[in-house]
Amino acid sequence: MASVYIALLHHPVYNKRKDVVSTCITGFDLHDIARTALTFGVKKYYVVNPLPAQRQFAKRIFEFWMDEGSLEFNWTRAEAFKLISIKEELGQVLAELPKGTKVIATSAQPQGSLQYAELKDEIKSSKGNYLILFGTGWGLAEGVFKKVDATLEPIDGVSGYNHLPVRSAVAIILDRLLSR
Repeated sequence: MASVYIALLHHPVYNKRKDVVSTCITGFDLHDIARTALTFGVKKYYVVNPLPAQRQFAKRIFEFWMDEGSLEFNWTRAEAFKLISIKEELGQVLAELPKGTKVIATSAQPQGSLQYAELKDEIKSSKGNYLILFGTGWGLAEGVFKKVDATLEPIDGVSGYNHLPVRSAVAIILDRLLSR
């Protein structure tokens, strides 16, 4: 089976007015997405934010869970946190991954045509590497899509409302792609 990596981008993403912004890292996104990533066998979870204060915030949370006392208190959370790598920009993530890594974007907008079943089959039968990009705020900025190989179809609920928390979207997508 292929190696799968994920990245949560806090920049460049849109706000609700379609301005390109940087969003804040949340402790929930660190905890919950790391635990989901570990559950589904993701190799590394990159958290990408250009703001030094935000990266420092994430580092403080990371260091807390790697502390000896925290390891004794909740070793499973520490195991999940070992997957996290904090980066300033997407280029650093791409430079760290093996050459030929296929980059897949996600979006709540219907711009993606890659079907979940198709990518799941490809991952299962491949020994390659895949990076799945997730955006915060109101989604990845258009420039990000120029750096990807494909975009997954959006998660499509039944109500017409389509603004899932990124933690939920990550869990749904990883389940669709990496579950048994």
